[in-house]
Amino acid sequence: MSTANFIFLALASGFAGFVDAVAGGGGLIQVPALFAVNLGQPAAGLLANNKVASIGGTLIAAKRYLRFVKLPKLLLIPAIALSFLGSFGGAWTVTKISSDLLRIALPFALVGLLVYTVRRPSLGDAHEPVNVGWVESVRAGLVGGVIGFYDGFFGPGTGTFLLIAFVRLFGFDFLHASAAAKMVNISTNLAAIIMFGSLGYVDWALGLFMMSANVAG
Repeated sequence: MSTANFIFLALASGFAGFVDAVAGGGGLIQVPALFAVNLGQPAAGLLANNKVASIGGTLIAAKRYLRFVKLPKLLLIPAIALSFLGSFGGAWTVTKISSDLLRIALPFALVGLLVYTVRRPSLGDAHEPVNVGWVESVRAGLVGGVIGFYDGFFGPGTGTFLLIAFVRLFGFDFLHASAAAKMVNISTNLAAIIMFGSLGYVDWALGLFMMSANVAG
């Protein structure tokens, strides 16, 4: 890979790390960058490198958020557990399809998330968490499973989807929703890395290089 491509991916990963730390959705920057460079890899390989690049920054951001917030375990545990399973299945599924489908879907995902964010500027202003019972625990698990599958299968915007879910469904403010989203996103990234790595799709040198830039961001 050329030096220009390395610099391009480093800049994209750094900016993605910054965006992830603030609000989530850094994959909206990192995944298009990987597809643009097009390293001759299948879609699964490009997405695998994105997961390796993302998990380090997500871990650091989650640690920082958890210094300031306390999250309800009855929501977080089912969301994390089922998001892991969902992402594992999504990552396996993406190895079975053509990358052309993902290239077509990518701009629609980008535009859709941009429109939603612009139309909802007050998202997560107030913290009015719901009373957590078994219904809310099941709902959190379902949210984790569905978004987890999406993250393993494709990924861009996962952090934003999670943030929106925790705000709209469970009454979290932006800070609490971001912290919860980071915890779930660690699970989805780890599951995808395990699946992609076991099938030989991860370029560890590139992934770790991008991770260092992402962490810096």
